[in-house]
Parts: sequence; structure tokens; C-alpha cells
Amino acid sequence: MKPHDYPRRILLAVTGLSPQVLTETLYALAAQATDPFVPTEVRIITTRQGAEHARLNLLSQQIGWFHRLRADYHLPEIAFGPENILVIPTATGEAMDDIRSPEDNTRAADFITEQVRDLTADANSALHVSIAGGRKTMGYYLGYALSLLGREQDRLSHVLVSAPYENNRDFYYPTPYEHAVHVTQGSKDVAYDCRNAVIDLADIPFVRLRMGQPRRLSEGHITFSAAVTAAARATLPPRLVLAPGEGGVWADDEPIPLKPTEIAVLSWFASRVCDGIPDVRWDDPEAPGEFLDGLGRMLGTAGGAYERAERALATCKGDPDAIGRYFEPHLSRIKGAFREALTEAAAERYLIQQEGARGARRYRLPLSPDQIERRGWE
Repeated sequence: MKPHDYPRRILLAVTGLSPQVLTETLYALAAQATDPFVPTEVRIITTRQGAEHARLNLLSQQIGWFHRLRADYHLPEIAFGPENILVIPTATGEAMDDIRSPEDNTRAADFITEQVRDLTADANSALHVSIAGGRKTMGYYLGYALSLLGREQDRLSHVLVSAPYENNRDFYYPTPYEHAVHVTQGSKDVAYDCRNAVIDLADIPFVRLRMGQPRRLSEGHITFSAAVTAAARATLPPRLVLAPGEGGVWADDEPIPLKPTEIAVLSWFASRVCDGIPDVRWDDPEAPGEFLDGLGRMLGTAGGAYERAERALATCKGDPDAIGRYFEPHLSRIKGAFREALTEAAAERYLIQQEGARGARRYRLPLSPDQIERRGWE
């Protein structure tokens, strides 16, 4: 399905004191394109002063260039009101005046990324992002956020306006009728007809990294730095830290939410790797006892988890299939926890692999000893 076929179509732009980029982009998308992308809603991300400029110039009854554009080109209703003008907040929740400090940059990056995450969470939406307005950092963050979270149907563009209309404060789009704007050229004030302006929309290709993001980031609250860190960390060698006494397991410096028995299972496989005997087989008569020995050292033999495991494995004695049925749910939960915490590609490096035909199947953790750190338990 093409972007213009989606029932919810969103134009998202960053703007500063030149809200014209919104109408110029909307004109290019909805009035000029061969396959028009007519948004069902428009959103702007800006600063406090930029919001006032956008409201007065685009939405006010006296000026209202957004409404004029819709009327001039017979565009359908598009949801765009003052509530769609989103102002970047400061750390105390106030409207940000401008992006000038490193803290302002961080706030802007996180706010922009959160808006993109929210808009791309709807499977029925197609998002068109314009990076033509605002400060350069705003455009960078918006484009990068789309790269981190964008989907196949999402687009990124920069609008280009021909001279002498570019940067003219009175130009908003090529009107279908005569409309003059004035340009100072030397000592003269020269009038130009807006009908003659040329608008080009430069489609900007971008790498879509959404599938490489941890599910918790693409589906929940996200910060720009967290998303970038997760994407970058996945390119480095894996590092598994097993520290039950410190609260659990970490992979790629991210906590992996596992219950004690799953930590014991994973630690058992890790110990096998470190001892140079990585393969585990359910038909190995020593396997259940080896696991219980590790579980007992980790949790103590008087605990409920140990006693439940001991009873369950006692009923499986001599039956490899039954032993497999005991461990499979634990392996499945370990897999799910890694995939929840890490990117799909990053998690794959830590998942216990299986090889061989049924009856002779072997399981192993696909890490090397130098990629495993054990703290307080071996």
C-alpha cells in the first residue's frame, strides 16, 4: 500500500520563525504532486515564539495561510489547529523559547523522538516528515528519529522554493491567481507574482532501523539517546554479565528481566561455555544433576524454586523427552526476555541455539568464554 492509500496520513514538520515551510510542503504534497498525499492531520514541532508565528500566520482568521491554501486548491478537511502546534518543553515543563544549550538540545531530541514514536505506533498511519524548517538541530533530530522508527510507508523530505520567493516573509505557496510579493533588490522594491513560484519537494532516502530497535523502545517511552545507544551497541561484540547477587543478568549493558530459575538455566549454559563443554543434551544422564547443582549453589537447596525443580526433574529421570519438556519453557522465556530488552539482531547473538536431529539434539549458548563475565557465581 502506498503512503497516500493509508486512512490516517500525517504531515509532521519542524518550524522556527518561518511557518511557510508548512504551506510550501503541503502545496507540494497535496496540490502539485501526481499522486497527491493529502494529510488527514498536520502537526508542527517548534519553540514558544515559533508557535505564535505559526498560529498567527497559518491559522488566524485575518491571515490564515493554511486555510487559504485549502480553499485555493479545494483540499478536504485537514485536522490542524492550535493544539497541533507542539512546543518543545523545558525540564520544568514550560514552553521552550529557543534551543541554545546542550540541555535544550537533549530536551528537543527526546521530545521530537517521542512524537515520531507516537505517530509511527499506529499501523494505519503514514507519516510524511519535513525537515525544511526550524534550527538545523531540529531537522537533524527529526530526520534521525524517523530513521530510527520509520516504517516502509513513511517519507522524509525537504522543500525547495525558487528565487526570489525563497525566504520571502510574504510568500506561502504558489497561488492559482495573481498575488504579489515584494522583494528588495538593491534600492528598489520589486513585485513578483506568486503564480510564477516553483516548488520542488526533495524526497530524502533514509535507512529504516525500526526493526533493529528493542521492542520496549519502539512501543514504549523512548529517548533519542537511548534509541541511538541501542542501535550503536548492537554493532559491538556481545557481552553477557551473570551476577545473581547483584540482581540478575545484563547483555549489551542492558538488564535482562529473568526469574531466578531462568537465570540458573542461562548460567548453566554459560558455565558450559566457560568450561569448554558448551553442548547440552537432554539424553545426558548427568545434565539434570548438573543443573540442579548450579541452581542449589545460586539459590540454596532449601528454597522453593530449587525444591520445585528437583521434584520436576525427579519425575523425568531417564526420559530425555520429559527433561526437554521441563527445560523448553525456561528456554522460551529466556528468548523472550532477550528479545524484549535488545534489538532483534542483538538478541539473536545471545539465544541458546539447537542443532541435530530429534533424539540427538544439542543445545548451546553461542558465545565465547571471553564474552561472558560471571560475578559471585561460577
